[in-house]
Amino acid sequence: MLSALELAGRIEDGELAPADVVDLCAEAIARREDEVGAFAILDVERMRKRAQDRAAELIAAPLRGLPVGVKDLYDTADFPTAYGSPIYAGHRPASDAALVSMIRRAGGLILGKTVMTELAFIDPAGTRNPHHPEHTPGGSSSGSAAAVAAGMLPIAVGTQTAGSIIRPAAFCGVAGYKPSFKLLPMVGCKPFAWSLDTAGLFAARVADVAFAAAAITGRDLRIDRAQPAAPRIALVRTHVWPEASDAMQSAVEDAARLANRAGAKVAEVRLPPIFEDAFRAHGTIQDYEAYRALAFEYDHHRDRIGSKLRAMLDEAGKIAAADYDAARRTARRARQALADLMTDTDVLITPSAPGAAPKTLDSTGFPIFNRLWTLMGAPCINVAGEVDSARLPLGVQIVGRFARDRAALEAALFVEQAIARSHGAK
Repeated sequence: MLSALELAGRIEDGELAPADVVDLCAEAIARREDEVGAFAILDVERMRKRAQDRAAELIAAPLRGLPVGVKDLYDTADFPTAYGSPIYAGHRPASDAALVSMIRRAGGLILGKTVMTELAFIDPAGTRNPHHPEHTPGGSSSGSAAAVAAGMLPIAVGTQTAGSIIRPAAFCGVAGYKPSFKLLPMVGCKPFAWSLDTAGLFAARVADVAFAAAAITGRDLRIDRAQPAAPRIALVRTHVWPEASDAMQSAVEDAARLANRAGAKVAEVRLPPIFEDAFRAHGTIQDYEAYRALAFEYDHHRDRIGSKLRAMLDEAGKIAAADYDAARRTARRARQALADLMTDTDVLITPSAPGAAPKTLDSTGFPIFNRLWTLMGAPCINVAGEVDSARLPLGVQIVGRFARDRAALEAALFVEQAIARSHGAK
């Protein structure tokens, strides 16, 4: 994989030019794209020329001219944007999404649009897991996670409404960062459920994704300049814990034990019943809003919508406004309960997914370990490094306090380093 932080440092030191990094990406794309299928559209030559023509300007910018892949859910003025749907084939937006403009202003080169599931739901789009091509890469941000895992990009952008950043990051063995709700703008991004949709990032490791977030937002999110302080960690077994594979349960418990050995304070925390109610509320909120966010597509192009999404929308139309409002009230109470629960802890540690990527291309896996935390609006980071007996990646999820993203990233780095030291000792 390509380390965004390392590449940016080498550009800053004069060892590499932005065009050299474009070439590194192009070489990996040439080797692996036919097998992986991460990109909806690419324009390597135009980005190489831009990297050469504007080298001084890019080197002085926060992203140093690094290539970035953008999920095809985001509007782009110079690339078609199809939202993963045949309904929008050839669609050319008049302007960039706000986050795309932020990336360009920060000196990022948009190398291409990454493949996504149809309209950001669960109908698979054909991308394959770079570790084992017969396994799913997850979704809906399938191409973004796979492109980073295959070394074709140092940074990629995704979105999460249920588990579409953390789950594919776990399946593909990369760092995935779902920030606090609304930290990154969703303006110019096709909505699915406006109370839940969250923009996020993929990169090789936790420090890389923190660097990218800092560069794009201008916030103090970098965590690579000093060793992270030992965090207070709560091991959480939610009511769906039995749905995790034995390997996944062991990975979470091992990560907590290794963090404790490295100096973190680790305790097990039991969630009150409100969180089970909130878990169920997520589906009500998501589906009610999706039926309205996708009203045009459903009303005018229902026969062109994939079978899984179409079936969900058929049922979503039956959800009463009173049930939606009750679900929102439940979510609000659960968010307050989470804030109270985390008064004496920095982060929670929990599974990123039920297990390793399933051996199927007909499913993107299940987000049961992500829905609750997305509903809470909390920052979530997938920490890679663990594997199962088949050498498939297993992701550990770090959940922070709302608007305490830097602390969550630091804790994720601490856990990542603890896991890496353990593997180095074996």
